[in-house]
Amino acid sequence: MDIEKFSAIAQQIETEVARVIVGQREVVRDVLICILAGRHALLEGVPGLGKTQLIRTLADVLDLHFSRIQFTPDLMPSDITGTNVMEETEDGRKVFRFQQGPIFANLILADEINRATPKTQSALLEAMQEKTVTVAGTMYPMAQPFFVLATQNPVEQEGTYPLPEAQLDRFMFKINVDFPTVDELVEIIARTTGVDNPTASKVATGEQVIAMRELALQTPVASHVNRYVAELIVASQPDNPAAPDMVKRFVQYGASPRGAQALILGAKINALLEGRFNVAFEDIEAIAKPALRHRLLLNFEGLAEGIQTDDVVANLLDVVQRVPA
Repeated sequence: MDIEKFSAIAQQIETEVARVIVGQREVVRDVLICILAGRHALLEGVPGLGKTQLIRTLADVLDLHFSRIQFTPDLMPSDITGTNVMEETEDGRKVFRFQQGPIFANLILADEINRATPKTQSALLEAMQEKTVTVAGTMYPMAQPFFVLATQNPVEQEGTYPLPEAQLDRFMFKINVDFPTVDELVEIIARTTGVDNPTASKVATGEQVIAMRELALQTPVASHVNRYVAELIVASQPDNPAAPDMVKRFVQYGASPRGAQALILGAKINALLEGRFNVAFEDIEAIAKPALRHRLLLNFEGLAEGIQTDDVVANLLDVVQRVPA
């Protein structure tokens, strides 16, 4: 895998997805970055914006084993991971056999993840972080590549359970799916209410996705860019004397070290998608909001003032100085 082939495959993926998904180019790009990084993504938006359709389309384009889990309040952890079932052998003996759950696939759509209880949400934690599932003391490895793309409705809606911070932190990006424009809505109506339904073709395999991830990991990052990312994360801590006033006033907890990892890895892939084999400050800024917005916890005053975490990220980008090499 080289940078030219990387760019060509990525462009084909985005082109095929655009055959089905109207607009939402930034959303598609952010989800693609997570997949190429081998990480997980959380998509948030009101129902009907095409979140589920986007993930289904990506599974088709990438020729991956796809599994959908519809999260509901009565869903149990074993409904996700699987369970041991008793079977009778030919000689009359009774033995336990592990029956895999829907999580054993390459691309998992965790649909409306915040509809399930916290106990069920946590069933994904081990698989997301360790790429394994443990049932009755036995560990089962996940197939590779493995991605969890979760969707959730805004927590203000009834019947939802906000994801705990520990699980939010394991998503590389939190991607906001906005309402379409008038022109995009007209195109959506035309595509979805006629006889012909657009479909996407397969343009990449799981092996190619893994090879693209390996190339991304090899992408160099200059020391001054690494330091800029570290200073962004440290500046998001409200108890840091050098933190901006906005952080000290409105933030309760800042971003974790996983935020720094997400910034660097996302910036590497963003640079490759732009045809460059080195990371610039602009790549960090391009993915800063989806990488950090779910890792900042606002305090009561911030919530009362209607502050958004995107506002805090924008303030950090304005305040933290970019020192060139």
